[in-house]
Amino acid sequence: MNVYDATRMADLLGREGYAETANEEDADLVILNTCHIREKAAEKIYSELGKLALTKRERDAQGREMKIVVAGCVAQAEGEEVLKRQRAVDLVVGPQSYHRLPDLLRQAKDGRRLTDTEFAVEDKFHALPDPSRAQIRARGVSAFVTVQEGCDKFCSFCVVPYTRGAEVSRPVADIVAETRRLIDAGVREITLIGQNVNAYRGADDKGREWGLARLLSHLADMDGVERLRYTTSHPVDMAQDLIDAHESIGKLMPYVHLPVQSGSDRILKAMNRRHTGADYLDIITRLRKARPDVAMSSDFIVGFPGETDADFEETMALVRKVGFASSFSFKYSPRPGTPGAERDDQIDEEAKRERLAALQALLEEQRQAFNAATVGREIDVLFEKPGRHEGQIAGKSPYMQAVHVEGDPEMIGSVARVAIVAAGSNSLAGRLLGEEAKA
Repeated sequence: MNVYDATRMADLLGREGYAETANEEDADLVILNTCHIREKAAEKIYSELGKLALTKRERDAQGREMKIVVAGCVAQAEGEEVLKRQRAVDLVVGPQSYHRLPDLLRQAKDGRRLTDTEFAVEDKFHALPDPSRAQIRARGVSAFVTVQEGCDKFCSFCVVPYTRGAEVSRPVADIVAETRRLIDAGVREITLIGQNVNAYRGADDKGREWGLARLLSHLADMDGVERLRYTTSHPVDMAQDLIDAHESIGKLMPYVHLPVQSGSDRILKAMNRRHTGADYLDIITRLRKARPDVAMSSDFIVGFPGETDADFEETMALVRKVGFASSFSFKYSPRPGTPGAERDDQIDEEAKRERLAALQALLEEQRQAFNAATVGREIDVLFEKPGRHEGQIAGKSPYMQAVHVEGDPEMIGSVARVAIVAAGSNSLAGRLLGEEAKA
């Protein structure tokens, strides 16, 4: 979501005469687009702001202006506190307000420092300009399209409902139009994104409500769309029609990121997740019935308040039952204002570290096993960029694995059949098959 928002801010500012630079020391404007989901992510922002403050002072001494903007969820959650903690910041803008950036930047001058973290009444997507074909091409052959924002689930560890607001779905026509622009400019893989993407409930031009499965089916029928993905989902919203879509929509990739967070029903209830471990396993069973080769990915939190060794072992047991191709796992991080942070049964940091190390070792073992099982198979790869070595091109498998082969750079943007010959620690090596291999 932050990658998508960052590109839309760049599109917006391009109309104001700004161009992206790879070197922050050359920048007239630096925007830190932030995440507030964990304490470490938030604190890194202030560390980075300290470095930028020094650069800003150096530029001021040279008579060159630099404005610093903090955007995203830290901006939304902390607002004026960001301005108090770091005097070098000129503007703080929340994720629902960034479409007002040009006007805010014009106001933030002569020492005036501003905060805009109101949830906008107007639709920010309608206020954002469309990117040019050149901008789209420069970003590659895969692109994100936001279809839904916000969350109504109120998990007790999570700040998203407070920083992103309630669940809101974009109209079908807007999503189709944005997808069409991307495809016409050379994008071949579309990933539909949202805080709870499978809670999508958008209206068509006749006011009828569409779910995510119907939206995916419609996009799959568009000429030029090679691949479709979606993320991130909530188990409670994993409807049967979406599961069935993995069988009926050939362009929908067999990879599902479905956060479970814990395998303990007691902890899941304390987290207000509204599902059990058995519910989650049932979804996995139905997904694998619909698409036997589906690869599963998930999120895990260890050390949630009150978690016992027995609770943690239930998480480990669930992981062993599922077998994940990829996962993200973290120690519980108390977020101010959430119910979990107010509990008096917080877990000792050492216990968290030990549990996380054990979980990550198991998840990494499963990831490596999944990659190793790909060796000897023939799979389709969407090539996205040149490889790290001369004569190589790199892309993604249907299961989100990085794949590199010897091949012509002109193949970038196309899908080709590849025989997987080796699995490294973080990527697969392959050999082109068919006509592409002869070229």
